Amino acid sequence: MPPAAGHGSPPGWKARLSLHYTHQHGRTGAHDQHEGPLRVLQRLYPEGPAICHHVVVHPPGGVVAGDELHLHAQLDSGSHALITTPGATRFYRSEGAPALQSVHLKLAAGTRLEWLPMETIAYSGCLAESRVVAELAPGAEMMAWDVLALGLPAAGQPFVAGAFRQHLQVPGVWLERATVAASDTRLLQSPLGWGGQSVSATLWFAAGQALAAPRRQQLLDCATALIDNTPDAIRAGVTAPQSAVLVVRVLAPHVEPAMRLLSALRAAWRREAWGLAAEPPRIWRT
Repeated sequence: MPPAAGHGSPPGWKARLSLHYTHQHGRTGAHDQHEGPLRVLQRLYPEGPAICHHVVVHPPGGVVAGDELHLHAQLDSGSHALITTPGATRFYRSEGAPALQSVHLKLAAGTRLEWLPMETIAYSGCLAESRVVAELAPGAEMMAWDVLALGLPAAGQPFVAGAFRQHLQVPGVWLERATVAASDTRLLQSPLGWGGQSVSATLWFAAGQALAAPRRQQLLDCATALIDNTPDAIRAGVTAPQSAVLVVRVLAPHVEPAMRLLSALRAAWRREAWGLAAEPPRIWRT
């Protein structure tokens, strides 16, 4: 159970995890510090020493009212890190206090980062906010996704109460904010909104400077080819809202088809942008 709160403060865990990546002699090294229940489960090198795969875990298993989870990752020049999670992040019903997950990513010149957590599940009645802010120096590049599933409709637990706020940002380049409230039927049911789907996903490729037009078009074209072959139940599209960012948006009835598409897109972009094989994290196969 979460620790008891002090007088006048909401209950809940207050957890912080700092990840620092360095690069020396062809190897990406990693150092982590944590306070509270947010920590590194595994550090792996399935692709060799140049790329560090980190699996981050929140042992309590869910995020409840008053919880605050803060993750900060700093990448020094030349490093390449992949960060993922072993399972879904679950925001449970709140009795009044909001829950927060905040991620701050800072990339120096010549770095690459893949931020690829498993999906976030917003349980009915939750009051939650998720923030991802990525600062990229010129010469840095990243791929990241954010997957939000509303309720557990397959288990007869739809999202009928509560609200979930999202904040995705590359400062000075790209910003998306959303408030998804269960009471907002216009947003959730309209064909101009979620169209009755229960899963919304965003995948983005961002650079610290404008992408060369031919390279940007190549990434758009390979994403479009994959999207054009997705099942009719999935709605997806890719855009370049700014010269340094490409964004894919997906609506799906369930998490699994959305994740399959995102994984295929990530593999295609990894190959086209960086000349690397897909190499999905091992934790996804266990």
